[in-house]
Amino acid sequence: MNYHQYYPVDVINGRGTRCTLFVAGCEHQCPGCYNKSTWRVNSGVPFTQAMEDQIISDLQDTRIPRQGLSLSGGDPLHPQNVPSVLHLVRRIHDECPGKDIWVWTGYTLAELNAAQQEVLGLIHVLIDGKFMQELRDPSLVWRGSSNQVVHQLR
Repeated sequence: MNYHQYYPVDVINGRGTRCTLFVAGCEHQCPGCYNKSTWRVNSGVPFTQAMEDQIISDLQDTRIPRQGLSLSGGDPLHPQNVPSVLHLVRRIHDECPGKDIWVWTGYTLAELNAAQQEVLGLIHVLIDGKFMQELRDPSLVWRGSSNQVVHQLR
């Protein structure tokens, strides 16, 4: 998996103060997307063990209490990203008790395959659905268009 940006302190992408990782790879390529640079799976930089360790360390750091991790992109549930995302969310689940995990994806719940659904078993919030320019609504919280749904999973 590759990623484009990591924010160790973020108050925009989810509830509370969080860590946020923007991964590479999105096959939806929605017209009007604000993050087109993340569409290609080979763009950005490789997601390394050192980066994964940094996220865990940041989530465990009590000097800046963080509520959890947000995964956006690109699409964290792009088939090429799922193995790395699954490994990361398992590790957070095991090593960072009490931290929540939010995932944004262009897929809907009904479109998710078994591997993608395995990720859902470990996360707390899923925002699903493609961004649709004709349904764009800047007043929405944590989503860009009204077709997208915020699912509280845990």
